[in-house]
Amino acid sequence: MNQNILKKTVLRAALLAIIAGACANGSTNNDSATGQTDTSSQSGSSDQITLTLLAYDSFTPSENIFDAFTLETGIKVEIALGGDAGELVTKAALTAGNPQGDVLWGVDNTLLSRAIESKIFSAYKTKNIDDLDESALKLVSNYDASPVDTGDVCINYDIKWFTDRKIAPPLTLRALTSASYANLLVVPSPITSSPGLAFMLATIAEFGEDGFNEYWKQLRQNGVLVVDGWNEAYYTEFSGSSGKGKRPIVVSYGSSPPAEMIYASPVPATAPTAVAALTCYRQVEFAGVLRGTKHEREAQLLIDYLTSVTFQEDLPLTLFVYPANTKAKLPAEFLKYSLRPELPMQLDPKLIAAQRTVWLDIFTNTVLR
Repeated sequence: MNQNILKKTVLRAALLAIIAGACANGSTNNDSATGQTDTSSQSGSSDQITLTLLAYDSFTPSENIFDAFTLETGIKVEIALGGDAGELVTKAALTAGNPQGDVLWGVDNTLLSRAIESKIFSAYKTKNIDDLDESALKLVSNYDASPVDTGDVCINYDIKWFTDRKIAPPLTLRALTSASYANLLVVPSPITSSPGLAFMLATIAEFGEDGFNEYWKQLRQNGVLVVDGWNEAYYTEFSGSSGKGKRPIVVSYGSSPPAEMIYASPVPATAPTAVAALTCYRQVEFAGVLRGTKHEREAQLLIDYLTSVTFQEDLPLTLFVYPANTKAKLPAEFLKYSLRPELPMQLDPKLIAAQRTVWLDIFTNTVLR
């Protein structure tokens, strides 16, 4: 679930205490997808190496989260942001085998098949694999990438906007086509945005391959606004965020309300935004070693760190996602305000792989032309 929290600095001092134990078990690694390598002397041999971690624009972990990794291994990490996840995968596919970085963070289950088809990744079995969410692991074969977080893409709405006007908020996908919500919805494009793609897949899961086209026709007639990415949708167009846009309904995450609570000053009595639980699509994000990197062993070490408890416990209050490492503890305030739907919508990854291009063509012809 990949969202940008611009006011994250409040937590940095507290998180520094966590960093001290970062790589306690990070001294073993794999030379290949399944083989183990002794890296007890890794710090000396990798002293001058800097890895480039490619990520989407809203990748905002704590400022010093990689310090412990550098202290343990001698490897520095630089983050290079590359747009939304869809743009990130497109760029990585164009440079597959000759990558612009060493590790890629943020390919989700809606884009994973495309990344694998493009041979972006070099297979690697992380040493933390036994601690990772089993259902997430089932989405990827041959250790092409490792699950790093999970979340849910859902309809979010501005509570005050609807309360002030005495209008009931939309609680289902079908409701969004009602005239009551004309010109109120903003969505990120499924062509360039992973949450946008997840939302489109939710409409397919709900209305079927034969019915989602008609549904989007109705959304278009009802004034849906499609923008390039999640940041623009949430922070520019949505009225319930700090951007104070004009649209009170947005495609975002089940964990967006706690972000609005935790970073508000003063903290409101209740969350200003809410989630329509019946509209959610489960999202799983992955990280992987980029095929062709000149620092494959060091990149594998970074994958181990990204899936470690230390890094994973940083995610809920910075990226506002659920850790993929089942041993990572969740902060109480995150649990208090986030929504975890019991029955999120999902589609078979094989079906997505086979039909993704067809569905996107239908979307383009229906909504954008």
